[in-house]
Amino acid sequence: MIRLLLGLLAALLLAGCARAPAVVTFHADENPQSLADWGLFDVKDGRIAPRAGLVSYELAAPLFSDYAQKWRAVFVPKGMSAIYDPAKTFDFPVGTIIAKTFYYTTPAGAAPGTSAHVLKATPASYQTGVTGLDLGQTRLIETRLLVRRANGWDALPYVWNAAQTEATLQRTGAEIPLDFDDGGRRRHFTYTVPNVNQCAGCHATDRTKKLFPIGLKARHLNRDFPGEGGAINQLTRLTQIGYLTGAPAANAAPRDARFDDASAPIDARARAYLDTNCAHCHSATGPARVSGLWLDSPTMDLRKLGACKPPIAAGRGTGDRRYGIVPGHPESSILAYRLETNDPGEMMPETGRSLTHAEGVALIKAWIAGIKGACDAGA
Repeated sequence: MIRLLLGLLAALLLAGCARAPAVVTFHADENPQSLADWGLFDVKDGRIAPRAGLVSYELAAPLFSDYAQKWRAVFVPKGMSAIYDPAKTFDFPVGTIIAKTFYYTTPAGAAPGTSAHVLKATPASYQTGVTGLDLGQTRLIETRLLVRRANGWDALPYVWNAAQTEATLQRTGAEIPLDFDDGGRRRHFTYTVPNVNQCAGCHATDRTKKLFPIGLKARHLNRDFPGEGGAINQLTRLTQIGYLTGAPAANAAPRDARFDDASAPIDARARAYLDTNCAHCHSATGPARVSGLWLDSPTMDLRKLGACKPPIAAGRGTGDRRYGIVPGHPESSILAYRLETNDPGEMMPETGRSLTHAEGVALIKAWIAGIKGACDAGA
């Protein structure tokens, strides 16, 4: 009997080890039902912490997703490197895993894993994720993986359970009702976890319709960020640890401004915001290229940015406005209207948000107000 019990215990331990590997584990073909099978994190003692090799990073102007905070991290297989490109997403090797964990801060005393009451947090109060996340007042929502396989990138959304101990694959997405608290003003909304097909709406960024990461470009990453040994430029860090090859010195690489940096020129901040939030579709190669509205930061032609440009196929999304941008008049500009409205048939981006990003809209309105020039007399 004792021998039998010992055998069962050993089998259970082996099964547990197989299910939750001790190191990051790349799955070349399989899509595990449990996020734990990728071996990216340790979840214990009220924390979720990265495994060795999973490196945190941040963008100059993060994509807005209903005020969700995001912990971004990337894993590159040992002995391999991404190849630097000054304009496009870096060319990452097979075996790369990009993980983006979405979470909210909850009120003190609430059970964070089940609290529908979530708080607005300013960028200064974000947890960096460098050493993981303290879950004491953190509601984990989902972790999205982009996995570089032999045939390209695959997107996999994992949704966290109420105990915040495990996330499971939800290929069809999920809807999570929440109450967003902005300094005492509470708004009910539904947070939407995209299904696998919806991921292509943002990540299929060229004519091939293949998925690509959005944020891992030189201009988005060229900023300082905390890490082991203190804050350092992210391009420099990725090069030093062997995750990136071919990058120039940081001062020779493209750089987007931080959209919340009040010391930076408003034009640079607004262009960085549009670059991250809009340019994956609105660019010369993106799905919305036929609109003629290109919002990536390298584009300098004001007409392509929407100045005095009538819409091609906006439908009722114009809000009865005539031009994408009316210089000096954000109230008459389609661009500002579509970023501000919450109407599902009119808002931009079309997916990924239910709330309006007040700070982002204010920035774009201020930028438009400062643009010089005029359209025709009827503008």
